[in-house]
Amino acid sequence: MPVEPVDHAASAPSTAAGSGHHETATPRLRLGTRASALARWQADWVAAELNKLGVLVEMILISTQGDVSSRPLGAIGGQGVFTKELQRALLDGTIDLAVHSLKDLPTERAAGLRLAAVPERESTRDVLVSRVASSFLALPPDARIGTGSIRRRAQLLHSRPDLQISEIRGNVDTRLRKLDEGQYEAIVLAEAGLKRLGLGDRITQILPTELMLPAVGRARWESKLAATTAPR
Repeated sequence: MPVEPVDHAASAPSTAAGSGHHETATPRLRLGTRASALARWQADWVAAELNKLGVLVEMILISTQGDVSSRPLGAIGGQGVFTKELQRALLDGTIDLAVHSLKDLPTERAAGLRLAAVPERESTRDVLVSRVASSFLALPPDARIGTGSIRRRAQLLHSRPDLQISEIRGNVDTRLRKLDEGQYEAIVLAEAGLKRLGLGDRITQILPTELMLPAVGRARWESKLAATTAPR
């Protein structure tokens, strides 16, 4: 499991007692996250919130099976491919907490771990990004739509069985590049992810919930059962 420590988040000052007393050690946490820009955005946000509470955070980048394999998600195990390595790192003590998207987690919780906090959610909606149409319904027949999500695939085909739903992998920038290169007529992404990365101007249409029900969650952080430093 590749693990790489990276830069420290902004440090909070140590608390010193009066003259002649020892300094109180500032709490420190090792926070595990995937290295993609969106995963880092989420982890950096959590680190900043912990900094406000006087906790120093060291970011630890961890590569998951979903990151290193280019095969379709269903072919490499589906659930947990973006989270299992983070969970192993928690259980073996490499990191103290992990930040990842709730939608990527298996329904059954890993033994010995707990859901420590769920931040306030951003938009839950999915969006269409297209180079040929102004809306989903305006896409031409047999248009190629890129998505790696079974949930999205099923709902797209329910509304438009004429479409060609094709597998797409990679981070947000990679998916947008593949769209721009002409590999797809459109792709479907999360509105929250595009906004957080400053790419909201790429959105062609916010898909209504009548067409696309959202994933059950977007972001969460997780810790060992014994951890007491994470705020609840």
